[in-house]
Amino acid sequence: MNPALARLTQLLPPSDMPSRDWGAVEQQLGTPLPDDYKELVDTYGGGVFDESVWLLEPGCPRPRYDLIAMDAECRESLQLLWDRGEPRPAVLEQEGVRLIPWAYEDEGGEVLYLLATPSSSPEIWPVLINEGRGPEWERHPGPCTSFLLSLLTGEIESEYFPDLPLDQHLFETNEEIFAND
Repeated sequence: MNPALARLTQLLPPSDMPSRDWGAVEQQLGTPLPDDYKELVDTYGGGVFDESVWLLEPGCPRPRYDLIAMDAECRESLQLLWDRGEPRPAVLEQEGVRLIPWAYEDEGGEVLYLLATPSSSPEIWPVLINEGRGPEWERHPGPCTSFLLSLLTGEIESEYFPDLPLDQHLFETNEEIFAND
């Protein structure tokens, strides 16, 4: 277990989650995923951290919370915005660079992406946050689990998560949230 995930499990003890078939997921996405993201999902499953950061998982029956479905939706939405003239971050102009959504903030609509670059290991891909209803982007060092831990503990700040850190940490799984639906 990576050190950031080990620390996160001390703050928020997880339930037992089934492992995913990551080879199939990566094949569907057409790209490898960082090991820390895969470990995070295998440890917690999909759900929401501190009522703010919604972790996407592959295979969720609800498309809004499914990694594969959200990847397709986000790529389509961003392309539409860029075709309409919204500024595209310069870092995305490099050949082979792509964004992979891994989490989002439900209230404001901010999406947390992995900035996948062919010239670097997935283990060091930075996190980009896209403003939910506007053209602004925020960049943070990766990997995503380190970013998440730092956000939840207040070691870093983001203008898109002004209410973090919370005094008491909470993780609610998709199964818990959707059980009453």
